[in-house]
Amino acid sequence: MQMYEGVPERVVRHPLASRIFHWAMAAAMFALLLTGFLPILGVQFSWVTAHWISGVVLTGLVLFHIVHSTWMGLDTMWITRREIQDAYYRVRRLLGKEAPEPGKPGKYPLENKLFHHATALFSLGVIGTGLLMMVRVDTPFWVRNPYLLPDATWGVIYVIHGVSAVAFVTMIMAHIYFAARPEKRWITWSMIRGWISRRHYLQHHDPELWRVDPEGRRGRRPVARSGLGPVSRPGTAGGRKR
Repeated sequence: MQMYEGVPERVVRHPLASRIFHWAMAAAMFALLLTGFLPILGVQFSWVTAHWISGVVLTGLVLFHIVHSTWMGLDTMWITRREIQDAYYRVRRLLGKEAPEPGKPGKYPLENKLFHHATALFSLGVIGTGLLMMVRVDTPFWVRNPYLLPDATWGVIYVIHGVSAVAFVTMIMAHIYFAARPEKRWITWSMIRGWISRRHYLQHHDPELWRVDPEGRRGRRPVARSGLGPVSRPGTAGGRKR
């Protein structure tokens, strides 16, 4: 029970840099979706410039996220064997079959990790194809060249771009729906304030998988030692035991 002692009243879940990235990415994605789909729906305006600028902003944000998350530690987003096993237990219990009690997650539940990885996949699809499609648009940096690739190749690029964009619409709708649900609002507030309460931490998370500093400070990623799980450095906001 010693792990429960000294847990601060406010447990840092999202540092300021993560929150700024999240809301900036949300703004860029909404700008991309509005400028990309409104013309299809018949709303006519000068959308091309705003669309490619939003795409460049999104690209920069994703690059920042890669660097920042690498510095903070990628292990919090790894999907472990235990999480897959717990998900299997939940499905069995949902179907009315016998199964052991699933354990609590670490800092991020499995569904959050899956959503993150799906977002990363579709981000690569929409950004990679979007940067190629910018060659067909006049910008301050170059003159458009629509003949850079064969027509068949452009067709594949447009399909991948469109499928990724439609997938983003679906994911944003699901994201907003779950963020607005009463039982999930404590997570939504943590993306605004940066912290969750001690009660929510103990109720929804396993302190063995997400260790917090007694003073609520945040630090760099946990350090792995030979034969042991990651051990949090002083001032570390979260670690994981393997």
